[in-house]
Formats: sequence, structure tokens, C-alpha cells
Amino acid sequence: MSGQISVITTTFNREDALDAVLRGLSRQQDRNFEVVIADDGSRPATVELIGQWKSRLGVPLTHVWQEHRGFRAAEARNRAIGASRGDYCVFLDGDCIPRPDFVAVHRKLAEPGWFVFGNRVLLSPALTARVLRDRLDPETWSFAAFVGRRLHGEINRLLPLVRLPLTGWRKLKANSWEGCRSCNLAVWRSDLDRVDGFDATYTGWGKEDSDLVVRLLHAGVRRKDGRFATGVLHLWHEKEDRSDLPQNEAKLGHVLATDHTRAVEGLSRLDGTTRGELGREHETQPGIAG
Repeated sequence: MSGQISVITTTFNREDALDAVLRGLSRQQDRNFEVVIADDGSRPATVELIGQWKSRLGVPLTHVWQEHRGFRAAEARNRAIGASRGDYCVFLDGDCIPRPDFVAVHRKLAEPGWFVFGNRVLLSPALTARVLRDRLDPETWSFAAFVGRRLHGEINRLLPLVRLPLTGWRKLKANSWEGCRSCNLAVWRSDLDRVDGFDATYTGWGKEDSDLVVRLLHAGVRRKDGRFATGVLHLWHEKEDRSDLPQNEAKLGHVLATDHTRAVEGLSRLDGTTRGELGREHETQPGIAG
């Protein structure tokens, strides 16, 4: 594809991790992209950090903020989709550092009728603390450096950092939804509109990304494997509160048992979902709750 890519990055009150992610995005070899921050109600410090990056990121940066009323990543992402201007959306969590070819490889993998999912390497608590405290830049480290980290137990695996050709094997699980996560997921904007984006009835941690993938498959969009090409570096964090997971799993089970394609509460439920409109609304004055 040759058009602009929208990298949609979620965040909530973790400025140190977001700073590292934006640094990784500032180093992208492919410069034809924008960044839209999907903010689930962060404090003013996040606004200040994003303001500092606007002049030095090197690509357009938009901040879309919503009031924090519990974990509402699905709705935050929908608001960011509404603010995006690209034809292709790459979802990236605000604690997952991309390597310099992240956008370029996603562009190569993009294909009409297909969504692409990638994987991640988990950094240990100790390595995460050093990366953030000392402002280390693991996105520039060589494979040999990561081998050393693996031997010392500082990362959980090496396979996401291995590069394999962008060949036909990537379509072997075209109809499978398992394992796809929105921390590294790419979907055409037209396909997101087709299924009405994420389902905002998923609140609390878990399964909103699986729901999206299942509905994409129901709509005829197929899965393409971005592993061994697009792996990101996931900074450690405490586990989210998972008390809402059982009800989210029940919702997912219902979607799996049907042929539903549209979100119960999706993009069309938000005000100003015309492309770019939400970005203009929030870019200069994100709402901040005291």
C-alpha cells in the first residue's frame, strides 16, 4: 500500500512507557504515517508529554482523550479511529516499543481483504525498570544483544525477533481468531467501518480485541500472520484487574456462536466519526478531569 498509515496507540497514566513508545515511533524508517493517541482518561502529565513530542516526532500526532470511567480501551480506540486520517490502522499498546522498521513491514504486509496480527517480546520487571529509568533504547539493539538478554532471563523469548520472508505461509490460518491481540494488530479503515469498530460494551480488561477479530472474520476479512516480522517490545507492568473478564468471555462466546459482524456499541455510536473530526476536536484541547 502507498497511502498514509494511522498508528493508534492506547495509554492510561503511564508517561514513562508512552515516552519510550513515541521515541520508537520517531525512529521509523517509513515516515508516511500519523500517530493517534487513544487516551482512556490520563492525568495532565500525559497531555504535557504528548505536547512535548508534537514538535519532534516528525509525523502528525493527535491526542484523543475520554473521561476515565474504568477500563474502556474499546471506546478509546473507537474515538481514535474516528480521529484518524489513514486508510490503514495499526493498533499498538502504549507500553509496546516498536522497532525502526515496524511501520515499513506493516505496509509491506498490508493487503486488501486481510488483517495482520503481530506478536511481542515481554521484558522482565528489572529490564523494564532499567529501560525506563536510564532511557535505554532497546528498539535499536541487535539480535545478538537480545540473545544475551534471553540468557540472563531478561526477556521471555526470542522468536518474535526472528525475521522470516513475507511469503504465502502467512495465510495458513486465515480463518482463526485465537492469539490475535490489539497490542500489534493492523486493519484497513474500510474494514473497521464495515464491522463498526470495537464494541464499547466490553469494559474492564479482556476480549474486546478478540471480539473485533471474530467479527472481521464473520465479515469475510481474513487473518494474515505478521509474526517473525513485526514483533514489538512489551514493557512489563502489573496485571490489570480482571474481575470483568468472565462477563467479557460470555459476550465473546455469544459472538462466536452467531454470524454477527457489527459492534453492539461501535464507531457509529460516537459523535463526530467523520474521518479526522474527533482529532480536530481534541488535538488542541483534550478534556482533563481533576
